[in-house]
Amino acid sequence: MRALISLLVAWLVSFLTLTNIFSSVELREVGVVCNIKVVSDKVPDVSSLEGWRNSFIKPGMSDEEKALAVWRSVVMFRHQDSPPMEFLEGDGCVHDPIKVFNVYGYNMCCCAASNIAALARFIGLPARIWTIRAHVVPEVQWDGEWHMLDASLINYFRKPDGKIASVDEIITEVKAWYDAHPDYRDNEAKLRELHRQDGWTGWKRGPKLLANCPFYDQYGWLPAKTQGWSSTMLEYDGSVKFLYEPGYSLGYRVNNQLRPGERLVLNWFNKGLHVNMRDGNAPGCLNKRVGEGDLAYARDYGDIAPGRIGNGVREYKVPLADGTFRTGMLVAENLICRSETKAKSSPAVQVKDPTKPAILEFRMPSSYVYLTGTLEFHPIVGKGGQIRVFFSDNNGLDWKEVATVTETGERKVDLSPLVLRRYDYRLRFVLTGKGTGLERLKVSHDIQHSQRPLPALGQGKNIVTVTVGAPEGTVTLQASTKLDWRGKNLIYTDFHPELEGIEPNLMRVEGSEGKATFAIATPGDMVRLRIGVHYRARDQRDGWDVQVSFDGGKTFQTVHRLAGPTPGMCDYIVVEKIPSGTRKALVRFVGQQRNTTCLFSLRIDADYREPFGGFKPVKVTYIWEEGGLEKRQTLLATKPSQTFTINCESTPVMKSLILELQ
Repeated sequence: MRALISLLVAWLVSFLTLTNIFSSVELREVGVVCNIKVVSDKVPDVSSLEGWRNSFIKPGMSDEEKALAVWRSVVMFRHQDSPPMEFLEGDGCVHDPIKVFNVYGYNMCCCAASNIAALARFIGLPARIWTIRAHVVPEVQWDGEWHMLDASLINYFRKPDGKIASVDEIITEVKAWYDAHPDYRDNEAKLRELHRQDGWTGWKRGPKLLANCPFYDQYGWLPAKTQGWSSTMLEYDGSVKFLYEPGYSLGYRVNNQLRPGERLVLNWFNKGLHVNMRDGNAPGCLNKRVGEGDLAYARDYGDIAPGRIGNGVREYKVPLADGTFRTGMLVAENLICRSETKAKSSPAVQVKDPTKPAILEFRMPSSYVYLTGTLEFHPIVGKGGQIRVFFSDNNGLDWKEVATVTETGERKVDLSPLVLRRYDYRLRFVLTGKGTGLERLKVSHDIQHSQRPLPALGQGKNIVTVTVGAPEGTVTLQASTKLDWRGKNLIYTDFHPELEGIEPNLMRVEGSEGKATFAIATPGDMVRLRIGVHYRARDQRDGWDVQVSFDGGKTFQTVHRLAGPTPGMCDYIVVEKIPSGTRKALVRFVGQQRNTTCLFSLRIDADYREPFGGFKPVKVTYIWEEGGLEKRQTLLATKPSQTFTINCESTPVMKSLILELQ
């Protein structure tokens, strides 16, 4: 009998425990759905370093096969063009390969070399970057030897033994040919003349290593047809050759997040907008079609998009009236909504206690770079009341007032000058006075994204998978240490670091040791820190210790060493041992110097669990054309991972992909 009673008690306790768990799940409102991903069987997933690795690096591959997979992926997802300028990494261009693949899809040789080096190092292959004459190229090491893999101009050179040549080996071949034909050395006109001879086949009388390269067509042109044999002969003449790390700060990943009232539109077309509208040149591929001109080669590498640059839209209509908006806010204080007052004539949301201000604050994180921004709102202002609107692009450390409203009526604020080149910002509304409130609130943006990684469809059967990942968000601290870039984007001093023994420009160590400490805070419990840096440590005794603290600076632990000697190097550190309940971390760089020690750029990503993150059904709408007729299909993912089939009777021309919550 005692055993039976014990069993019944245990069952009752289990039942009540499960009931409480499910009740709390049901009562808890989901305010944000995170890591929404749409993948088709026609396009590899490159939304993160891990996604890229799963798409391109297969079990059993040799190191050479892995390196060639790195090279092929960079060729597939980037195109040679005027580079996007964000003024955060290296020389201002974008060098993070995952960001390049997803946001832009184009760059120049220094960027492509950095893309190769970053991905190779991520999978454990040593890499280095050389500046040669009018060009920058990477080398990857396997089997104890270095091998040049140029994704910028799309080539590499195999020797007679089948091995891929190094930069030195290419230069040796070219110089030997010049020694035998001295009239051609440093003579571009004469090289072009030889190139044109015998119906554009004279180039085959050049160095055997180049003549046997399959990346030249029969007329001696490389795949994009913008450069050919004569250019290669100049680049590898040996007159210029030195190691140079253009610099990247890894950490970007696609995390498409949606709140109720939020919508993301990704387009296989653009409106002529691009990130260089204020500084830099427009990319030549802005209005070019894949398969034509210098993008003709792209079809051979699996590109089925119509073009390369896309302009999408990110829009957030905050659902004020029913109170569900609170789960998507950072702060919602002293506010009451219409559904709670039961007064039909009251604003959608208004000040609850008129003796003190009400605050509404929220983030606008985006996986794609902002180009324009518009804030539209309908304020209702009570007697003697007002609404002030503030903007922050440094994680809420500083605020700039962008509007003050003292009268009722529609308002529109142009955020474009503030959000250009940003991926995240915060808005804060401070409301005062009895009856003061908001009837409507909408934020909308034009964004830039690459068409290449979008989940395009092909003729016939298409398998499309929609997934919702971990309910995690990210707060990012990314900045350049070049102080003269102030105003073009964020610089590191915008995040108020504590500096000790550091010369501000380029974060140079002044004496024998210097320290720079950055604070980063998250709205939910932190789950990992990811740190990407580009640094210099010229002497063997130079270097940086990367340290973290989760107790407000009482104790620090060293998690990585950025070692010298190096004229320039990039590294990526992931810290996953985070104490439970942590919402603030300090990241400290401690530099030791005998010669030169400095940080060129840095990126710190703090991933956290969204307090109101969870699953809601996601609606995905495809729009395309077949034979001039518009077609569309809506997929409703009612599970965290769901697979769908879309059939196209003829070759589709992709138009738009729309993501929103049901």
